[in-house]
Amino acid sequence: MTATKKSEQRSMNPTHTESSREEFEETPTWTAVVTVLGYAILSALGWLRDFLRNVGLEEKKTSHDPNPKDFVPLYQSYECFYTRNLYTRIRDVFNQPIASVAGAKVDVMERVSDDFNWTFKFSGKKIPSINLGSYNYLGFAENSGPCSNQAIKSIEKYGLTTSSTRHELGTQKYMVELETLMAKYLSVEDCIAFGMGFATNALNIPALAGKGDLIISDTLNHTSLILGARLSGAVIRKFNHNDMKDLETELRNAIIHGQPRTCRPWKKILIIVEGVYSMEGSLCKLPEIIALKKKYKAYLYVDEAHSIGAIGSHGRGVVDYWNVSPDDIDIHMGTFTKSFGSAGGYIAGKKSLIDHIRIHTHSGCYCPSMSAPIVYQIISALSIIMGLDGTNDGQKRIKQLARNVRYFRRQLVDMGFIVYGNDNSPVVPVMIFMPAKIAAVNREMLKRGCAVVTVGFPATALTESRVRFCLSAGHTKEMLDDALKAMDEVGHLVSLRYSKRNPPLRWNELNRTDYENEYFSC
Repeated sequence: MTATKKSEQRSMNPTHTESSREEFEETPTWTAVVTVLGYAILSALGWLRDFLRNVGLEEKKTSHDPNPKDFVPLYQSYECFYTRNLYTRIRDVFNQPIASVAGAKVDVMERVSDDFNWTFKFSGKKIPSINLGSYNYLGFAENSGPCSNQAIKSIEKYGLTTSSTRHELGTQKYMVELETLMAKYLSVEDCIAFGMGFATNALNIPALAGKGDLIISDTLNHTSLILGARLSGAVIRKFNHNDMKDLETELRNAIIHGQPRTCRPWKKILIIVEGVYSMEGSLCKLPEIIALKKKYKAYLYVDEAHSIGAIGSHGRGVVDYWNVSPDDIDIHMGTFTKSFGSAGGYIAGKKSLIDHIRIHTHSGCYCPSMSAPIVYQIISALSIIMGLDGTNDGQKRIKQLARNVRYFRRQLVDMGFIVYGNDNSPVVPVMIFMPAKIAAVNREMLKRGCAVVTVGFPATALTESRVRFCLSAGHTKEMLDDALKAMDEVGHLVSLRYSKRNPPLRWNELNRTDYENEYFSC
């Protein structure tokens, strides 16, 4: 029996009256059983092949073994086994190189292997494809236009080198310009930018929390947040994904019991959540989290990596989406690698917070700042989003992304696929479940001219494999229709229509007029 969990949320534009939902349809029982059975069979065959290798009846492991002899293991025992016997067999569908800018369309470089995917050779063929795997939410990954022109001009003026470390020679003027503009965009007092998005979390959380502090983290937080929390030395406790009752329980217990053994009050309690969760496509319940944060006098850290630029009527992330005050979030974090088509990350908030980070963070004191073309790509994109370029191109991109998301999601649901996440999330996971279908979906979609990302263990739970579509303002309606038609064919070919909510429809059975009217009216 199948049930659907729904949580009512506000629409992308707070002035809209219709509600948006988050849906996580439960896995059909028979599908779950077959998925577990499939992994059991694959694991049994893997153990058999390991035995045959040891007795010399199977090909030996090569130098690509993830745990080479005489080196400290990089993987846990099962992860190594999984990589050797399961992942390697479908390795051709992961980390596929491209030969063009990662825009709405992309050229995928064809690879061939004659040693069971241990190594690859390029065939020389390029496969033109609709790019449904890049985080190019606002379509700024372009090789022509105002952003690329700004980047080229900055190379002519500054070259490709970065400034030296902040504490030695100070920060380049363009870095100050970027940080000032970002603070203005977010409506906060100050901002600091860093050269790497992952390091923005991993190296700055230790500057914000330490021994005697408590970090309460969503179970589905990104690896960079988990690493930063661990490096901080603070005590870490988790709460179930987007479960406000569980979060309140953790906060209440933290206040009542205090620190372990001593029972002293925590020096500070830091709640860490993401705006849009990159694997689930869900949005954090920000108003409820803020209410709990205030009630228990905690601090709030919001990672807007996948939501800044992509969510909200002005593109200011979940703060904009939920129409809450930026002052209610203590630490605003985001990256420039997605909606801005560049690289790096930022932390924003009160000036006292940013001053503290400038002094105490390893990422700020010992790393060079970003190079000029990277920064000017961001400044140019940010200026367009804010309308400082004198056009409304930024608003057009934000509205186009919202239109694409709702159009694409609705048709996938009506075709009988289990689609996770919020109606307005540009991350659109479609559940595959069974391990054999990970490679099949990826290969078949590429044959039909669609480059997609399929995700499995360890990035997801063992039985929750999925194909994750990332939509962009650069996608036209025709591109989305081609992708939906391809997904309809592949879904029928490998049997992906798991949903039991409504009778599934094929592509040619959908009411095209209804969808088109909704698309153009958004």
